[in-house]
Amino acid sequence: MSRPQPLLSFEVDTSGQDTSLKHDDFDSEFQRTWYHYLPLCLLLFVMVAPYPSLLIVLVNHYLFTLNKPITSVVHFLITFTLEFLAFASLMVCVARDPGPVYFNASDQDPIRQREDMGLAEALMTMENTDDDCSPDKFCRKCWVPKPERAHHCSICGRCVLKMDHHCPWLGAKCIGHRTYPAFIHFLTCITAFSAYVAIISISAVRWSFNNPLLVPDQATPVHELLLAAAGVIFTLVVGSFLVYHIYLITTNQTTVEALSPFLLLRYIPPLPVSMKLSDPPMEEELSYNQRRAVRDAHRFVRMYDVGWRRNWAQVFGWSKPRGWIYLLLIGGTENGDGRSFPRNPRSQEMLSQLAARLEKEA
Repeated sequence: MSRPQPLLSFEVDTSGQDTSLKHDDFDSEFQRTWYHYLPLCLLLFVMVAPYPSLLIVLVNHYLFTLNKPITSVVHFLITFTLEFLAFASLMVCVARDPGPVYFNASDQDPIRQREDMGLAEALMTMENTDDDCSPDKFCRKCWVPKPERAHHCSICGRCVLKMDHHCPWLGAKCIGHRTYPAFIHFLTCITAFSAYVAIISISAVRWSFNNPLLVPDQATPVHELLLAAAGVIFTLVVGSFLVYHIYLITTNQTTVEALSPFLLLRYIPPLPVSMKLSDPPMEEELSYNQRRAVRDAHRFVRMYDVGWRRNWAQVFGWSKPRGWIYLLLIGGTENGDGRSFPRNPRSQEMLSQLAARLEKEA
């Protein structure tokens, strides 16, 4: 990956080559090798592995033994639909960019907009604006504008809009503003599929134990037991992950924000100069009591919680007439541009109280 360059450089290029920043310089991710895709291949294998046993249970037990062809067809259609929807949202998570920070809403490169500016003009432009290109909103690692709720992924080597987390199971990609609804859709489909397979398998196992003489062969109960065990395990594992993300959506948090209490330091009001802290203050500059104050405040301050209805509408809302179709198929897309978000009206008051406590603990 070619290292991005800062907007302003004091080095003079005498090679005569075009050194202007291109879109590919920013949009290219780190070079993935074959082992980065091993978790994704394992995930795909786990998703299709239950189908041989599932077909055996549906045919031998529900079709031949119980003589219920309609029931077996319904079970097959439901499981196949859930698996198809899971594959659809998985492809979106893998193929779609999680959220580039390099362009504004009009899809114009902020770097190219300032290519022909002089040094003084560029500095004055950035100083007098409150947009994503203001000097205090630049990533110090990849030298690009860092909008609100964007974070730098050290593995991908880039910033992601409303980054939630980095997921190695999805081809070593991040989950961000443009892929988070599809990720939740994927978790929901996998949980529903696992729970449904567990239910029909447990029902078949109970019947086989209660009617051992009517079981046509010895292999079918083994498949039923394996499916029941795998269904219960994946329902508990993936389902607990889904429940956690339902909580995050309800409170309008990302995984990064929920697990990083010191992100609140970005939003607190300016502290007195006598405290000799950076603006905003850094975690390593705080004392033990100040860090404890930030952790205590993190449990109550919800910067972007505007009510559970509006929180869910930000993630799964739609503005187009047929947007609900995309919501059912792939999870849809988040509303907004991923750069600005409405804030909790009570958050600023709570941040002012946190700033006062930090000053008191100094």
